[in-house]
Formats: sequence, structure tokens, C-alpha cells
Amino acid sequence: MPTAELALLSLVQWLSPAFPTGAFAYSHGLEMAVAAAEVTSEQALSDWLADILEHGTGWNDAVLLACALRGEDLEDLCDLARALAGTAERLKETEEQGAAFARARAEMTSTVTKPLPLPLALAEAARGLGLPPEQVIALFQHSFASNLVSAGVRFIPLGQSAGQRVLAALHPLIAQIAQRAATATRADLAQSAVRADLHSAAHETLDVRIFKT
Repeated sequence: MPTAELALLSLVQWLSPAFPTGAFAYSHGLEMAVAAAEVTSEQALSDWLADILEHGTGWNDAVLLACALRGEDLEDLCDLARALAGTAERLKETEEQGAAFARARAEMTSTVTKPLPLPLALAEAARGLGLPPEQVIALFQHSFASNLVSAGVRFIPLGQSAGQRVLAALHPLIAQIAQRAATATRADLAQSAVRADLHSAAHETLDVRIFKT
């Protein structure tokens, strides 16, 4: 097992924008929300992301990641992750990024793994790091939020400073979610960010699209 410092650096590398998962190409339905004039400001973006993290895919991915880090069967969790993807684009987002993650790690380490939805692909890789689950979950959630902030900065558009204020304001919520999710079970899976799901579905027919989802 790597030292704690090396393990943390590996995790940070996997979750950095430089790691080739193609995360920059996905907006998680945010593009549609902006096009519909529902997210047009710094505060609106902050509120939108907070809801997704706490009540939408962010929470469910955190729970799935926690379950997988505890050693639960990845095949069972994979089926559950796919079932929890509320739209075709959400499913594409998690599966394509998970496959890209596995492919990039395989090229780095010559270790071939089966493609999995993104939180489970990360969990499979992170199981051998020995890091606290809440730390892995927090950094995963921060990476997810950071990518969506970047999408908002580009498409609303917002200034870079505004984007960083949004991300910084989400830190306490991300830490809280990580603590809760670290001990959560499948029974704690729940999703109520309905507006985000509706925009994700509507994005499939948006005439002009910058993002894949």
C-alpha cells in the first residue's frame, strides 16, 4: 500500500481536469438550464449545484462510491448505478467517463479493468489506496462540482472569479455530504432534483449544443 501522501497524490491526479475522462464535455443538464434562462447568475449556479450535490446525482454517486469502497460487489452496484441514471444522457455521462477513466489508468499501469460507471471506476482504483472514505468522497464531489462550475463559467457566462466563489461556497456542503455518505448504505439512496432530471432529458433535443449532456 502506498504511503498516505502518495495515495492522496494518486487520487488528486485521477480527479484533476488533466486526467483524460473528458469531463469538460459534459454539463449534467446545466446547458439546458442556462438555455432555458433558469441559471443565469452566480447565485443561481450556486443554488443549482448545491441541489444536485445534496439531492441529486451528487448524493447518489457519493453513496455508491462509499458502498464500493467498503468492498460491496461492483457488478451489483453497477446495475444499480445504471438504474439510478434518470435519463439517457445521464447514463452516457457516467458510463463514458467511467470507461475513459479505466482506459487512462490501464495505459498508466498496464492493469486492465472492466469499464464501470464513473464513481465505481474510481472506487475500484481507490480501494488499494487506504485513504479514509470521506476523503475520497469529498475529492470526488469537489471534482464533479468543479467541472460543472467550469461549464457554467463558459456558458452562462460568468467570470473566473465568480466561478471560484461558487466553488468555494460549496466546500462546506461537500464536506458535510462526504461525512454523511461515508457511512451510508444502499437504503440511503434517494434523488429529488427533479428539475435537473427534466433539463437533462430536454437537452437531448436542444438545437445547438456545446456539451454532450
